[in-house]
Amino acid sequence: MRYGVNLLNFGSGTTPDSLVRQATDARDLGFEFAMISDHIAVTPDVHEVYPAPFYDQFVLAAHLAGRVPGLRLGTTITVIPYRHPLQTARIAANIDQLNPDGFILGAGVGWSAAEYDVLGVPFRERGAITDEYLTAIRAAWREDPASFQGTYVSYEGVRTAPAPASGTLPVWVGGNSPAAQRRAARLGEGWHPFMPSRPLLREALPRIAAEAETAGRPVPDLVPRLQIRVGQQQDTEERPLGHGSVDQIRGDLETLAELGATDVLLDTYPGSPEEREGAEDDRRVLELLMSVAQGTIGTSS
Repeated sequence: MRYGVNLLNFGSGTTPDSLVRQATDARDLGFEFAMISDHIAVTPDVHEVYPAPFYDQFVLAAHLAGRVPGLRLGTTITVIPYRHPLQTARIAANIDQLNPDGFILGAGVGWSAAEYDVLGVPFRERGAITDEYLTAIRAAWREDPASFQGTYVSYEGVRTAPAPASGTLPVWVGGNSPAAQRRAARLGEGWHPFMPSRPLLREALPRIAAEAETAGRPVPDLVPRLQIRVGQQQDTEERPLGHGSVDQIRGDLETLAELGATDVLLDTYPGSPEEREGAEDDRRVLELLMSVAQGTIGTSS
């Protein structure tokens, strides 16, 4: 499995220098990719969880592409309805061209109704918009000129070059819900659940495989994002992978390997700014996790 890091592009103390340092540390510790989260309008509900300053994911990825060679970049996730699909397709393809190590488009529906309202996008239609926009994005990577006729967007004969460096980009569809699982099967190269538990994976993976077979597509890779909380052993069945003792987290990574996961994104953000202890603590956790991933530490709790 390949391991990546969720770059924390928000919050007090976050600066251009600190962001480059995060990415450089990730690469130097042996991580192969780094991903960046998405918000456009930092409404009060967003600010409570992901406080300003909030650096744009695409601008930051382009910035890092020129400063941290040797690291694949991506988004976890891009809220697809927030931008016109031609804009998303072009930005992602441009960054893929600019970064020799490539780009991954993480794709999802988001969660903030207030942010949708500020942007003038109907929150209740976010799933349908996401499906249509992902179809249009794929067409824009494949066709030049591109035309598309849909419910939410229509255009004719739009030039789309440059295409992604490899002709297309992997789309990792985020979300744990059955709707997200169906979307991953029909429109993604990867399913990118956040904080999955073993029961969720046991239920979802056969469903996704069946849905992909019905759609005539390859089964998407399992590419989860784990929130890492190292602490006391937790014995509940619904424990999110990545929570618990070091031995449990080691077992979680072994479980993911057995399930065929190709990539695992590790996220050190605890879920609120009050709980975060700072960049140095983030680095210590990542050092520990890389040691666990490489099997170089002994039993610990």
